[in-house]
Amino acid sequence: MRFEIPGTLPNLNTYTKENRSNKYAGNNLKKDTEKLISLYIPKYKPYEKPVTIEFHWVEPNKRRDLDNIAFAKKFILDALVKSGVLQGDGWRHVEGFTDKFSVDKKNPRVEVSIYEED
Repeated sequence: MRFEIPGTLPNLNTYTKENRSNKYAGNNLKKDTEKLISLYIPKYKPYEKPVTIEFHWVEPNKRRDLDNIAFAKKFILDALVKSGVLQGDGWRHVEGFTDKFSVDKKNPRVEVSIYEED
């Protein structure tokens, strides 16, 4: 399964700042981001076996640190669970993931590929 999320997602610095601003802001950012991601997740039956997930983070420039960008996988994994594609995002259901980064200032996006383990 493969899908693409256009644009960029909030990074760790943004999430931390929201959590420090008031007790609801961080939670609202997480819920809103998961709803946005859910719009791009195709309908799919739940995976029965553990999966490996590849994230390709395509940023408009190199201003954000890679580890801050990849933090958004938390939002993506939670959206995959809520949409029913994954039964969970723990060790029983996710074998691992990889991150790749590149720059495309005209078309920033996140490409997500999910592979079921044999």
